[in-house]
Amino acid sequence: MIYDASLDELLQRVWAGQRINPAEALRLYHLPLEELGALADRRRQLAKAKAYAGRGNDVVTYIVDRNVNYTNVCNVYCKFCAFYRTEKEDDAYVISHAEMDQKIAETVALGGTQILMQGGHHPRLTKQWYLDLLAHMKAKWPQVNVHGFSPSEFIHFRDVFNEPLEKIISDFRAAGLGSIPGGGGEILVDRVRQRIAPLKAMSDDWLEVMDVAHRLGLNSSATMMFGHVETIEDRIEHLERLRGQQDKSKGFTAFIGWTFQAEHTKLRAPTVGAHDYLRTQALARIYLDNFENVQSSWVTQGPDIGQVALKFGANDLGSIMIEENVVSQAGATFRLGVADMHRLIKDLGYEPHQRDNWYRLLN
Repeated sequence: MIYDASLDELLQRVWAGQRINPAEALRLYHLPLEELGALADRRRQLAKAKAYAGRGNDVVTYIVDRNVNYTNVCNVYCKFCAFYRTEKEDDAYVISHAEMDQKIAETVALGGTQILMQGGHHPRLTKQWYLDLLAHMKAKWPQVNVHGFSPSEFIHFRDVFNEPLEKIISDFRAAGLGSIPGGGGEILVDRVRQRIAPLKAMSDDWLEVMDVAHRLGLNSSATMMFGHVETIEDRIEHLERLRGQQDKSKGFTAFIGWTFQAEHTKLRAPTVGAHDYLRTQALARIYLDNFENVQSSWVTQGPDIGQVALKFGANDLGSIMIEENVVSQAGATFRLGVADMHRLIKDLGYEPHQRDNWYRLLN
């Protein structure tokens, strides 16, 4: 075996917590999986060392929330989505206040603290419809955070309402919006986005929404859906753009990556398995040196790989998913309860703790 001094120097810098560049990330991606995982776990430890009164390395978190899709009507027809419907289809719907109340009541009864609310790009819902729904939720359930509306939805709102993002996001926040999910990130490379969702917000649009939201005091998560038509270099460019935005606005609470689920979708692309998922998550933990939290995607990978991901850079198991409609339509149907979360976390020697959207411990 030929000794590579430059690779050894790179590995030492990663172990020490130093920043890497895209070319270095590509080298790391091709390391043996267990070696890359060890480096990611080290970076997790460095990121969490001061969290939770110095006990961050011993704690793995989760959240009890519900994913409510307020409508399945959408006019962007993403090739990777099996959830959307047109207005004329028999199973198209728009949620009512009474239906939302029932879903929130069930969530609160299970110890839930948040509603993750996203929907299709409905062409005819008015701005007042959204403001009325938010105000209703906040008035009746003030203890529940509304984590709602992905950047692509806000770009849709900008076009339909003919108002600037600052005005829309400010008004939504005043009505009761508490934070923004990172959905619709897919891959932040326009060449890829043009292939999989040409009518959806492009990369600069997605980042602009996050920039405005962060400046207005709303935190958000950041996501990546991979394993379809993108290259490894595209994934790294996505991470580079997230890291640059976090340097600028410092509003991302966590990174969540998951793999494309192909069933019932129109996108003709080979899916990737657990090996590629773990490798990509580990690389994300190393590259995103300004993100404190990385969430495991047991929803697409299953509980066993979701647990293994806690040794590949993740420090959070995400939500118990009381309800999930989008990836389940594409074939992913895994379910977990709080007891399952505790078992998966304790089996690795960590302490399970419920958290809120801002990663504050609740128990």
